[in-house]
Amino acid sequence: MLTILVANIKGGCGKTTVATHLAAASAAAGLPTALADVDRQRSSLGWLERRPAKAPALVGLDWAKDVADAPRGTKRLVIDAPAALKTRQIEDLVKMADVIVLPVLPGAFDEQATQRFLGKLEELKSIAKNRKSVAVVGNRMRARTKAADRLDQFLGGIGHKVVTRLRDSQIYADSAASGLSLFDMPGKRAAEHRGDWGPLLAYIDAV
Repeated sequence: MLTILVANIKGGCGKTTVATHLAAASAAAGLPTALADVDRQRSSLGWLERRPAKAPALVGLDWAKDVADAPRGTKRLVIDAPAALKTRQIEDLVKMADVIVLPVLPGAFDEQATQRFLGKLEELKSIAKNRKSVAVVGNRMRARTKAADRLDQFLGGIGHKVVTRLRDSQIYADSAASGLSLFDMPGKRAAEHRGDWGPLLAYIDAV
């Protein structure tokens, strides 16, 4: 089983959007997939409740209070972590993960929080010795804006793999409201945005 942890101590950076899309992509590829929600708000589980029966099946795990094992036969486990993780929580979740996906938004506050979180990760031996991969994802990027340019400069200087940049689009809010993802939706618009995810999915597959 490959375990993917989606985490950042900054709230509102798109962790649940990234986690639900990674889970949906795995399910669409035919892999038995579980989505574990560690956040007390249970946003990922709420998305699962809205998910149509015809969409590729996903198993939801409520980890807000206690961690439970994924069902036998699970090939992919995606963990949606809460913001403001304590050091012990970071250690425990990283220990479980094969790869850590770290979404970051354009903006000084997000960059500052992300830098602090990366500092905490780098204190862990598994990260410091490159035994576990960290994939940084630029989220809600708008081309040709000062904020996007600044985030590009920030991402280029943090010493971690910047795997992809996801464009800002209303399609994410529309899909979330229906319990869907871009990997469940037909049409040219969804296909164009799915292209942004290709490098991240390939990176995870290589792990």
